[in-house]
Amino acid sequence: MPATPSSRRERPAKPALTREGIVTAAVEILRAEGLQKVTMRRLAQELDTGPASLYVYVRNTAELHAAVLDELLGGVAPAPAEGDWRKRLEQVLLGYTRMLLEYPSLARSALTSWPSGPNYLNLIESLLGLLAEGGVPRERAAWGVDLLLQRATATAAEHAGGGSQEDWDALGHALTEVSERTHPHIAAASGLLMTGSPGARASWAFQALISGIEHTAVPEPHD
Repeated sequence: MPATPSSRRERPAKPALTREGIVTAAVEILRAEGLQKVTMRRLAQELDTGPASLYVYVRNTAELHAAVLDELLGGVAPAPAEGDWRKRLEQVLLGYTRMLLEYPSLARSALTSWPSGPNYLNLIESLLGLLAEGGVPRERAAWGVDLLLQRATATAAEHAGGGSQEDWDALGHALTEVSERTHPHIAAASGLLMTGSPGARASWAFQALISGIEHTAVPEPHD
């Protein structure tokens, strides 16, 4: 005899959709399959619902990716309690960069997706607090935070770009073989342009930016 079909009432009820649950599922898909799979359709499949149901909680894929970034920011270590404020500020920025380097596609998306969740606000608060501790005027700190986060995000996106060792070797060869007659400055600096580990260069870049923010005045509104 054919099996008796089960009643819908006997099936376990699906968990109610929430924004938090949607973001958690999106992070799991990111870790397992990459950001290209973090779409409304794939997420709806994971949550056993229709894509239209998700738009009640997330307006579009860009907002979803920004929410995923904000969720991952919760894992960035806070600034150390003691030490030079510049070095502590650098450590926060390097932690943010390392987090993005774990998710290459998210690093590129972060160049145009700006989260507005609690973890991103906490990051901005931490950066502003450290700049204030160093006596940086508030208007410089406000503009400086944007510059520092742009640099951190671009650094992660650059190293996550998937360039091959062959491309890197070709660039090094081009720089060392350049003519002193046509490119005298490149020829003079060719031994230095490719030196330094990514970590050392990132640390230097952040310290250079922090110093510039500390000493460069913000133009007046009429400028």
